[in-house]
Amino acid sequence: MELTGDQLEKAEEELRRYLPKSQMVYGTLVLNKRVRADPVKFIVDKWPEFRVFICKPQCLQEDDLFKDLIIFTTDPAALKETIKIPSVIDWTKYICLGTDFRHIEIFTRMASEKQVPCNQRAVCHMMTLEDVSRLPSIDSSGISLSSLNESHIDMVKAKWKFSGKEGAAKSMIRNMIVNFPSCCVLDAEGKPVSWILTYSSSAIGMLYTLPEHRRKGYAKVLVHAMARRFHAEAYPVFCFIEEENIVSYRLFKSFGFTEDPSYRITCNSSEFS
Repeated sequence: MELTGDQLEKAEEELRRYLPKSQMVYGTLVLNKRVRADPVKFIVDKWPEFRVFICKPQCLQEDDLFKDLIIFTTDPAALKETIKIPSVIDWTKYICLGTDFRHIEIFTRMASEKQVPCNQRAVCHMMTLEDVSRLPSIDSSGISLSSLNESHIDMVKAKWKFSGKEGAAKSMIRNMIVNFPSCCVLDAEGKPVSWILTYSSSAIGMLYTLPEHRRKGYAKVLVHAMARRFHAEAYPVFCFIEEENIVSYRLFKSFGFTEDPSYRITCNSSEFS
């Protein structure tokens, strides 16, 4: 069933009980309630004692298909039954899925049954900042900070490693820049040279600095600015770091971000051929 109104308030309270493992769906719900954004449906297997919670973006046009379907469960058996329902997941269309790595076999088996290829895009650490007082002090004097705007969409897309599907990636990045918090460092001409965005799950990410402007401390300034802003506005402060990205892992760890070493997030895509 799809949740609305007071049910969403109750669901937010319930999801807090399962943090940090419910962080992706919890963050999606919190962000969607506070800002104007592309529409998302919040679906549970039953109410009020749900075992499966799904954040399903509404794909209103073809290039919306890059948006992540985010799933949390406390019961793998209930998850297996839920994803069989065609109205929950349409296996005939392109799917981007974010979920607990421990449950990915359920999805790969279902994809195999549907004769749909399933490709793993990334396995990530999920790092959270529980105590903002652990943030180190950062000297940002002389650095011009601003927010990204629509004129920067193509620039950000060109530097994002996963922007393979042309229109889809652009649509997703537009949603992030127009609707969610972002921060960037501007050069003397007012052009962004380093930036960080917010995903629909409210995770901060897509951190990037142009090669010629690296080793100037810009990434540290951006992470510090976004973490403090999110904390001040009562957003969860967390990020996803790919397992092989040692540099970013060390950066966020130096800022006091921590993780449950037994927990990983996986991002997978499936497309019916």
